[in-house]
Amino acid sequence: MVYSILAGLADRLGLFIVIAYLLSKNRAFKNLILKHRVSLLDKILLSAVFGAFGILGTYMGIPVYGALANSRAVGVIIGGLLGGPLVGVLSGFVAGFHRWAIDVGGFTALACGLSTFTEGTIAGLLHRKLNHGKICWKTALFIGMALELLQMVIILLVAKPFSAALALVKVIGFPMTSVNAIGIAIFIIIVENIFREQERVGAYQAQLALDIASETLPYLRQGLSEFSAYRTAKIIYEKADYDAVAITDNRQILAHIGVGEDHHRNGLKVLTRATRRALETGECQIASNKEEIECSNGECPLKSAVIVPLVEKDRVIGCLKLYRTRDNSITSIDIRLAQGLAQLFSTQLELSRMEHQARLLAKAELRALQSQINPHFLFNALNTIVSICRKDPEQARALLIYLGEFFRKNLSSGRELVPLEQEIEHVKAYLAIEQARFGERLKVVFEIDPVTGVMVPPLILQPLVENAVKHGLLPKKEGGTVIIKAKNVTGGMEITVADDGMGMDEDTLKGILLHRVSSDRIGLCNVNERLESLYGEESRLKVSSKPMLGTVVKFFIPAAAENWREADGAYGATGR
Repeated sequence: MVYSILAGLADRLGLFIVIAYLLSKNRAFKNLILKHRVSLLDKILLSAVFGAFGILGTYMGIPVYGALANSRAVGVIIGGLLGGPLVGVLSGFVAGFHRWAIDVGGFTALACGLSTFTEGTIAGLLHRKLNHGKICWKTALFIGMALELLQMVIILLVAKPFSAALALVKVIGFPMTSVNAIGIAIFIIIVENIFREQERVGAYQAQLALDIASETLPYLRQGLSEFSAYRTAKIIYEKADYDAVAITDNRQILAHIGVGEDHHRNGLKVLTRATRRALETGECQIASNKEEIECSNGECPLKSAVIVPLVEKDRVIGCLKLYRTRDNSITSIDIRLAQGLAQLFSTQLELSRMEHQARLLAKAELRALQSQINPHFLFNALNTIVSICRKDPEQARALLIYLGEFFRKNLSSGRELVPLEQEIEHVKAYLAIEQARFGERLKVVFEIDPVTGVMVPPLILQPLVENAVKHGLLPKKEGGTVIIKAKNVTGGMEITVADDGMGMDEDTLKGILLHRVSSDRIGLCNVNERLESLYGEESRLKVSSKPMLGTVVKFFIPAAAENWREADGAYGATGR
């Protein structure tokens, strides 16, 4: 009889497994299983589902000695393990009460009802100890066997007479313990597949989001505009399975790609209530039907959407909208993908804003450097020219031309890059005035290789030359020589500013490079930072100096910079 019961329970278990498999494909059930935060209503629903499993197990039971060999415990234990204490208690009560109610007066009715409730309660308590329901099938098999053995003990303790209870347990103990434990393990394997499927979808989503973010980065780095929104929406539409994609700012539609683009046109004001809520609250919104889309065109086929805000520095600046043409078709996967994309886009827009601010700061520092250079140099130059006017008017006239040329280039150096020839001419104008001022004390040597097309940051040479003259040569009574070299080398051009002046000790040199310098040497630090920012560490200033022997400053311009003339012009056309 034991083997016939075993075969019968195994046969009925097959139906259980089929029902469990079909249930695992149901979206509502999967959402219940996958939720991180399960509401009270969700727990009641789970209790009803697993309680129903327990009742089904009772009806599918095999009559044995006035009792039933059954799989009632499978649904109850699974409910407790997956849903927690409340689900375990409720499903155990539902299935246990039903077992008692259909056989009131039967010698095992109370024992079976009580054991079912106990198994569900214990399984629910184990839920928190076992990673909130995420357990392996081996653990589930062991728990199933242990709880079914507990049921046998309860039958022996509660059912009367004891001799009948003992005879029953001898027959049903092994079949129910083994088959039901295996059923619980198989059900857990099915649930594990749900979690693995979620992980696969999550991995696909993450990869898709990263691919989209990678392709949209060049556009969103320019800020949120009609052009960048159009390119971004088009990339999402082509890569993801949506019927339409739209991006707005906080007032109007910037781009709409896909279904409905004939009437969801750029420039139209944001009308959807859900979009306005997203802009106002900064929270994700779901439109589940055509009425919630609120399109003024009665023929619009768009019927559901997920709307997520785009944020820049804690301020909502627009929305990303993903549409479908079916009612209530936005899934949790769509919501997570939209939120992930919006977060990546918001980060890109924030980086765009920071880069823009960095460019403004660099320009402000450059202007500060210009304003530092101009006043003292202007006054000294004018004094020099005044003193020369009577002695040598022609020289004074030439110096005025140099002075005008110097300030014209100084004031017009707002571009990010200028030709190296222009920088050299700028330095020559500066040195012509200084030579007129200091006469034989200042000697100048230029050693310049052909430099056509090489682009450099503006005011990159003049501060180095001024430091050589002001801090290197002039403190020496006899003056000295400043040498400016531009030499073609492998991979680019090496530029050198050298003098045979006062030089400096090692501590002073370290102080300059570490910014521990007085305000009159800010130019050297500025040059070093700008070179490193533009070209990397290979272009950092290399300074060598010895007291009373002079100073040599070198830096490297990579060959790629020769192609930046065109890029600089393009930037001017498209930059913020």
